Amino acid sequence: MSRTAIRLRAATFALLLGLGAGSAMAQDPADFIEQASAKGMADIETSRMAHAKTSSQEVKDYTIEVINERTLANQHLAAIAKKLDLPVAPREQIVDKAQTLMPELTDGDSFDAAYAAQQVKANEDAIALFEQGGAASDVPEIKALVDETLPKLQTRLEKARALASTYGKRREGEG
Repeated sequence: MSRTAIRLRAATFALLLGLGAGSAMAQDPADFIEQASAKGMADIETSRMAHAKTSSQEVKDYTIEVINERTLANQHLAAIAKKLDLPVAPREQIVDKAQTLMPELTDGDSFDAAYAAQQVKANEDAIALFEQGGAASDVPEIKALVDETLPKLQTRLEKARALASTYGKRREGEG
């Protein structure tokens, strides 16, 4: 197994552990906002990297959609936190948390396949967090954000699955 594949698996495992540990705390509005913001930032940065590395116009278009939607969601999360005067971790702490959530993706021909597979998992995890956050929250602003964001995440999950199918098949065909 290549060193990059091992790192990708380790990063994915760490992400899963972090998601499992973090989901128990997501019921508190401040925790939900911090977790959702960190995951959003990780998604944005991973998509920026993918946008720069891919040669596929389809992947580039998808990354722009991710960056725009997650940036907007993070802006809404910040506005909710400010409006509710919630104690939120400093930006540096959220950036540090986001960096631990970012997977290391391979370079070369398998990059698009790895990015698409990562996006399937990232969207599934984001949907689970938003569903749990919305169901557990009694804050109308959070419920409204969840209601607005979930359909976008579900649509993006389907697009990520389509990309994963396309690029996974190309990768299998090349091997």
